[in-house]
Amino acid sequence: MEQFIKVKVHAGQKYNRIEQKAANAFEVWVKAPAEQGRANEAVRTILANTLGIPENKLSLIKGATSPSKLFLQRG
Repeated sequence: MEQFIKVKVHAGQKYNRIEQKAANAFEVWVKAPAEQGRANEAVRTILANTLGIPENKLSLIKGATSPSKLFLQRG
């Protein structure tokens, strides 16, 4: 089963945290800077841990350079 997950990211924060806004929507604050994909990787790790799935089941499909991102969760 595949599903899309919308994420709003705040990079370069003092600590990591995640908040669920809707069934498939999250807001994530990460310490990693928005440089060289570091924030994207941090978000992917936090999101995978929150969902209880391996990181390789999550793919960033839209928004690599934007605060608004769309991930695809593969089942």
